[in-house]
Amino acid sequence: MLKINRNDSRPIWMQLLDQAIHNIKSGIWPPGELLIPSRELAHLIGVSRSTIQIVYEELLSRGYTVTSRRGGTRVSEWNQVNDSTKEIITYGPIPPSLPLLNSAVEQLHDWFRGKEHRKVAIDFSPHEPYLDDQFQKNWRQSFLHASNDMDLSNWAYGNPYGYTPLREEIQRYLSLERGIHIQTNQILLTSGAQHSIDLIAQSLLSDGDTVSVEDPGFPASWMSMKYRRMNVVPVPVDEYGLVVEHIHPQSKLIFVTPSHQCATGGVMSEPRRQQLLHKAVQEQFWIIEDDYDSEFRYRGEPLPTLISQEPNNTLYLMSFSKMIAPGIRISAIVGPVAAIAQLAKVQELTYRHLPIMDQLILTHFIKNGHFMRHMRRVRNVYRRRHAAMTKAIMASGLGERFTLSGVETGLHMLLEAEESYDEETVTKLALQKGIRVYPLGPYCLESKRKGWVLGFAKVDEGSIELGIYRLAELILYNLKL
Repeated sequence: MLKINRNDSRPIWMQLLDQAIHNIKSGIWPPGELLIPSRELAHLIGVSRSTIQIVYEELLSRGYTVTSRRGGTRVSEWNQVNDSTKEIITYGPIPPSLPLLNSAVEQLHDWFRGKEHRKVAIDFSPHEPYLDDQFQKNWRQSFLHASNDMDLSNWAYGNPYGYTPLREEIQRYLSLERGIHIQTNQILLTSGAQHSIDLIAQSLLSDGDTVSVEDPGFPASWMSMKYRRMNVVPVPVDEYGLVVEHIHPQSKLIFVTPSHQCATGGVMSEPRRQQLLHKAVQEQFWIIEDDYDSEFRYRGEPLPTLISQEPNNTLYLMSFSKMIAPGIRISAIVGPVAAIAQLAKVQELTYRHLPIMDQLILTHFIKNGHFMRHMRRVRNVYRRRHAAMTKAIMASGLGERFTLSGVETGLHMLLEAEESYDEETVTKLALQKGIRVYPLGPYCLESKRKGWVLGFAKVDEGSIELGIYRLAELILYNLKL
């Protein structure tokens, strides 16, 4: 018999329903058992008939009972799990083994943070830009403005290409600052460089296609491509950039960082650029031009982008993660109309569109001048820190012992050693001294080059000098490597 607990805060019908379900699941009411008619049960319990009718309707809708006009309401053929089966089934489906995914993520962590994740006094991270209170104040203003002035229509399903006003701001910026003159339908917004690369692999390549990447280079590029089952082939890099002659003849796509090579920091020479562009046109392959930090240049004028010279074969990547902050997961792919349209279709199928609030905030941030003022401010900061880094490396004696490259632009430089050098030992000993440096090894696919990729964006001038001198003392005076 069902009972009512007057001290229970739940509605009476819910109490009775829970008891009925328990009786069915536990076998107290076996399959086929006829339930007491609602009028009679209501009288026995002391509730209204409508309460019992609610309970019976819920049991029926959940499949616990069946009903017929002449047969009344009966317990359905409930497939119970007996006790022995319960003891055996103690877990759900086991996820498949994905060794390629696990190894790629582990390599990504090693490249991004180093194998040991302890906190250090001085971190020469090449991955993170400089942020200050002024940025936070301006971003908060844009956030509040976007929140207050948002149109309700913005909360509907959005454009897979991205928020149109934001793409218009990016269009103006690229035209004025980078000499890239395109239409808004040639811009697709994504949530970061890795998302962009993955989207390109899904949209423009087929399983098993050959992809050529810089070696050393951007690890996330070849990890993403390998996971998408591409045949990834390394291409060596020298002081002039990617060695075009070594590109695999069957390549469908080349990933390159011409404005500031991801690992070595070098700038691809103009003859090498023309050689690459000519080859792309002749052999009809895609070029991914990752222009991640070319806005920060300390010597001469930036060279023209590849896409401004050959727009039909080039997919240009830009990211606000490096330009402003990693937490702003908004990037853009710029390319030919047909290619961007295909990318947008895949985006619509797999991702739909980016979160609208982030796009609204960034739109206001750019439109109201905060972005360009931020860029001018951080350029001055980077210029001072770049000078402090180069000066300390030369004054400490490291510049004589190793080869310094990548000092023309960007947020990192390379201190390169001979191939026989034990970069891992130095990296570990530096960490023990409270200094994190980033070995070249994780940037290499097959290359045997050695050294350290040293970022300076988040380290003030005093810490740069202190860290470099400690590193020099460790290498030049305490180690015999």
